[in-house]
Amino acid sequence: MSKIKLAVMILFVSMMASAGAAAPSDKANEGKGDAHTKELLKLMDADANGKISRAEFMDFMSKEFDRLDVNKDGELDVKELTQLHYSSKRTGGAGR
Repeated sequence: MSKIKLAVMILFVSMMASAGAAAPSDKANEGKGDAHTKELLKLMDADANGKISRAEFMDFMSKEFDRLDVNKDGELDVKELTQLHYSSKRTGGAGR
């Protein structure tokens, strides 16, 4: 797996986890995950058709990558990814 594909996967999983997406068996957070997932859908759905195309997904992730690449070197390092984790916990969301 390429470094970029891995970074995108880590970023997406981190965003979903930080958004509070609940597992179906987690009854205490059941509605909460749906609300956060719908919020993420709205952020990514550029044409507002209720679905995320590959192009919309990649555009969103590209913008997120650029936002996280604090030193603008075209790569995310451990420090930048760690900052994502901490900022997500503080804001209760994906750092947006």
